[in-house]
Amino acid sequence: MNELLLGIDVGTSGLKAVVADATGAVKEAATAPCEVARPRPGWTEQDPDDWWRACVRAVRSLGKQRAFRSGALAGIGLTGQMHGSVFLDRADRVIRPAILWNDQRTAAECQEIEQKLGLARLVTLTGNRALTGFTAPKVLWLRNNEPGHFRRLRRLLLPKDYLRLRLTGEHASDVSDASGTLLFDVRRRRWSEAMLRALDLSPEWLPPALESPQVSGRLSREAASVLGLSAGTPVVAGAGDQAGGAVGSGAVEPGIITSSIGTSGVVFAATPEPLVDQEARLHSFCHASPGLWHVMGVMLSAGGSLRWLAELMKAAAPRGREVEQWLDGLAERAPPGAGGLLFLPYLTGERTPHADPFARGAFVGLTSEQGLPEMARAVMEGVAFGLRDSLELVRGLGITPEEARAIGGGARSRLWRQIQADVLGLPMVSLAADEGPAFGAALLAGVGAGLFESVPQACRSAVRTEERLEPRPQATGVYDELYRRYRNLYPLLRDTFHALHDLSASEPPAAAP
Repeated sequence: MNELLLGIDVGTSGLKAVVADATGAVKEAATAPCEVARPRPGWTEQDPDDWWRACVRAVRSLGKQRAFRSGALAGIGLTGQMHGSVFLDRADRVIRPAILWNDQRTAAECQEIEQKLGLARLVTLTGNRALTGFTAPKVLWLRNNEPGHFRRLRRLLLPKDYLRLRLTGEHASDVSDASGTLLFDVRRRRWSEAMLRALDLSPEWLPPALESPQVSGRLSREAASVLGLSAGTPVVAGAGDQAGGAVGSGAVEPGIITSSIGTSGVVFAATPEPLVDQEARLHSFCHASPGLWHVMGVMLSAGGSLRWLAELMKAAAPRGREVEQWLDGLAERAPPGAGGLLFLPYLTGERTPHADPFARGAFVGLTSEQGLPEMARAVMEGVAFGLRDSLELVRGLGITPEEARAIGGGARSRLWRQIQADVLGLPMVSLAADEGPAFGAALLAGVGAGLFESVPQACRSAVRTEERLEPRPQATGVYDELYRRYRNLYPLLRDTFHALHDLSASEPPAAAP
């Protein structure tokens, strides 16, 4: 019988579980939704136990589909949303809802960190600057705003690592996910004692940071019984979602980058050594493949921008149609450039290249002659321009990409892949297995279980490409000009964005019903 691998991805809107074999064939996949709470403008939180409930539903669904009938389960890999802060007490009980990667409440704490250390020293210690999405500012926010909760804090975990705790009873993380905490020495692949001292945080709160394919524990009898799996199955350290997606797409070789459109958007490039953008506009993290690092640029609202438009247009969509697919079809009716309409995708602030939690979204160039087709296409193009912002910074570090591999939900749209090819000026390649980070987590489990010699060998054996879309010269010329216009807009609108934020923040709360 074949040996099977289970990859579990703790996403923001839902959890995905994938069963694959060592050839890269995906046997089955299952998803379960997760709720996001927004208790205040700019805040995003989740109940960590909701991730466990979603995991149970998804894995048990795989069992009902008889996903494990063709072989024995050799290993489990974990991946998921990065930066989220899970605060636990001494009994491993959740203290408060987890604060997520796209939460913007920690602007003051980011300023506190950068003033305390200085930007240059901070970048030297961690490879990154203080951003509202990162984990360390969230811990300071807890100390500054919820001192009762802070006094109970004994363990700090990332989202996928809380799931590991429920699966194995072990506290552990991996180097790629730990890189996004701002408490990690990315160059040396270990927790930063200097950062912990500077911020007066206890190293005892942090779990061991392992290499991604390392076995971190084994499935407990209790978890195995709940999930319908075999106790003792090895669970590897896994990876943050972008590093997991890079493994699942084969982005472990020079010349291959990933362009990801999920809720967020990411341009990811593997590097043989740690590279740092001196202005820290790019993130510099450890790769899930031991001995590699990566740089990546992150925009906060990529697929989230199209989903926002879809929610607004639900009433207009034909009955029985998926709204985002309907918008995709509408966007095809509009020409490249959307008739002179530009969209700034800063609906939840921005990270790369602006690091501005108060940036706002905008349509620029609206006329009475434009309609839904132009708006839908402008959103897709605006996201692609945001990805190009990151790509230009990657190129500025001396990295020369030869192709981009499309991952995330946006990769399912052929139109969006073509727009990315035209805007980025790179061939855009789709993948046979479009399960993204969950598939990469399964391959990491295969390395840990001894089915592959290394992460690159796993990728060469199991990752298969499909359609390759080349940049179209005429469209590329249009987009090069529009991109120059796009880059001018944020500096022009920044003060207005901040004034609007201040205005909305000062508005009195609505009266209780």
